[in-house]
Amino acid sequence: MQEPKLSFHGAAGSVTGSCFLLQVADSRILIDCGMFQGSKSEKELNYRPFPFDPAEIDAVLLTHAHIDHTGLLPKLAKAGFGGPIYATRPTMELCGVMLQDSGHIQESEVKQLNRRNRRRSREPVEPIYTADDARMVMPQFVSVPYQQWRETVGGVKFRFWNAGHLLGSASIEIEVAVADGPRRLLFSGDIGTRYKMLEGLPQAPAGVDYLVCESTYGDREREDYTQDARRNRLREIVGKANNPNGALLIPSFAVERTQEVLTDLVALMDDGSLPRSPIMIDSPLASRATEVFKAQAGELANAAAFTRALNAPNVRFTESAEQSKALDLVRGFHIIIAASGMCEAGRIRYRLRNWLWRQECTVLLVGFQAAGTLGRILQDGARVVRIQGDEIVVHAKIIAFDAYSGHADASDLEEWVSARAPIEKGVFLVHGEPAARSALTRRLSKTLKVPVMEPRLDDGFLLTEDGARLIEDAARIRLAAEQLGRPDWHNDFQSFVLDLSDRLTQAADQKGRAIILRKVKRALEPEQDAVGAKENENAVH
Repeated sequence: MQEPKLSFHGAAGSVTGSCFLLQVADSRILIDCGMFQGSKSEKELNYRPFPFDPAEIDAVLLTHAHIDHTGLLPKLAKAGFGGPIYATRPTMELCGVMLQDSGHIQESEVKQLNRRNRRRSREPVEPIYTADDARMVMPQFVSVPYQQWRETVGGVKFRFWNAGHLLGSASIEIEVAVADGPRRLLFSGDIGTRYKMLEGLPQAPAGVDYLVCESTYGDREREDYTQDARRNRLREIVGKANNPNGALLIPSFAVERTQEVLTDLVALMDDGSLPRSPIMIDSPLASRATEVFKAQAGELANAAAFTRALNAPNVRFTESAEQSKALDLVRGFHIIIAASGMCEAGRIRYRLRNWLWRQECTVLLVGFQAAGTLGRILQDGARVVRIQGDEIVVHAKIIAFDAYSGHADASDLEEWVSARAPIEKGVFLVHGEPAARSALTRRLSKTLKVPVMEPRLDDGFLLTEDGARLIEDAARIRLAAEQLGRPDWHNDFQSFVLDLSDRLTQAADQKGRAIILRKVKRALEPEQDAVGAKENENAVH
């Protein structure tokens, strides 16, 4: 029998685009098929062809519904994939709303971009997929309960374990038949933290040959927030943000993060720790996802508190664009929770454009912010940002509070990996930026007796009896390692333009501005032209 091959076509050097291809003899199985987020260089991968033939994929196994794990499924089906997509029931139901929302966003953003392109005499572009494409893929879903073995193509067996990250999230155990006996693989998916409000502790089997593990927070220790500690800190933040003419903006992932933050806010207002203020959930996706959560309330921890929050008299969900725009008319302190969590799309960008320049605004970041995203730029202290073509000076207070993150921190990850022992052949670290992944590699290597590997994008490995063997094929690699998980030249260019504008504004007079512009133009000239310009300038003087 042929040795199985595992290729890393996403989340290899960055935290998004999760997509792993397992080849067993003539069978091809994808574990996740996620969308890339972050810098423009990474997001452009969403528009490029897959590094494999979608028509040759036999099945997809999903870890959970977040778009960085599922967001390219409609594109995959549109390109020829017609096989089953295995997922837990909640993951399937959440995908039903999230993928359509993703299609709507792409259609809307492409429509706006094409309006700008017409003015610039540029060719129009097409969305990656539409909401109709997303609806078309849903009949391919097959729901599978936790901890029940199923068999798919090529005799490959799999079962889901509750990963504690999100409603329906799973780690996936896979058993492959090879000549020397079954080879066992475990894909962690995203692993939840021990203090998740609506989820229990992550579960997974021990004794595997190969482990593929996330490393999002591999280089940091978060403060352990019990429910009381988390709510006390939130109370402090909201209390300081409560300006009579202000707003607290919370960019939040529409699925679970929004529901958790809302539950805590209402609980604090119910017990008198905070004055009762209007809370607006400005996200159609959050509204639809909340209905899924309500239907699955029996599967949630703290279900009673969550249900009470939904029925609070000061909570409003906006659906239409008109309802969203009407929030500009709200007077007095109010709280707006809006997607997306990294400020890359959705209604939060409109809210930020209206509020970032005001000192009476506070922006509370409650999730991981990938390199190159607007959320990360704000978190890193940018003084000026560009949103929808407008330069905005940041006067709002920016606060990062990671108690609501759905990801295990470094200690949690180490503990989770240790509990999988014995690991016989090797560990692959994925879904982490370079510093986080390297830090977790060093940490795990102190105790594990097997190699800890950091695959690059599009790397392939044979999973042999003697360990993983890298298959070199540089022609297949779509982005170099240094282009992943970091800001790219688009971010540098925007930063340069904003800095240049700032320098010109601060210049003493027109002469000072002319000197700055002359220096910039000289730097853009070819070397020989620059020498000639210098000689001419000397001749003049």
